Amino acid sequence: MVRLRIGIVFAASLAIGEESMQKPRYAEGNQLLRPEGYREWMFAGANYGMGYTDPQVSGDKKDKTFHNIFIQKQAYRDFARTGSFPEGTMLVMEVVKPGTNKPPNKQGIFQDEFVGIEVAVKDSSKFEEKWAYFALFEKGRQLDKAKAFPKNACWKCHNENGAADNVFVQFYPALRDARK
Repeated sequence: MVRLRIGIVFAASLAIGEESMQKPRYAEGNQLLRPEGYREWMFAGANYGMGYTDPQVSGDKKDKTFHNIFIQKQAYRDFARTGSFPEGTMLVMEVVKPGTNKPPNKQGIFQDEFVGIEVAVKDSSKFEEKWAYFALFEKGRQLDKAKAFPKNACWKCHNENGAADNVFVQFYPALRDARK
């Protein structure tokens, strides 16, 4: 009888949108496994050509890409309520090359070739700094798992410049305005 009640409560919570949040999964050595189904998460926003180096140093403008940011729905709700992202938060950034001049398009830029994903993960049980950053692609190849970047590669900049809890919420209206 107790199992039946628990099952009914769980089913009822799913029915009203209180699904459990997908957590990060790891292989040996804290290598992040590619998050599944992230395109069904909440779309937090997009940018084009954002980078962290001076354009005179980084080279040609043709290397600019689109970045689409996705976050688990429950992580977004918790952030909106508390101003902090819960443990297990994953922000997935799709990297997509731009396209132009494909019929019938005569002007403008669109998202064209998928490059890969980068993922920010909040998991203090695995990472001393709470947040870790991963790229699940390299040299045009998709990866199923990846090691975190060294602390000075991403964490330091996110820690110094993220508007909330190591995240650049200032660039994404859905996150920036969540607390208003």
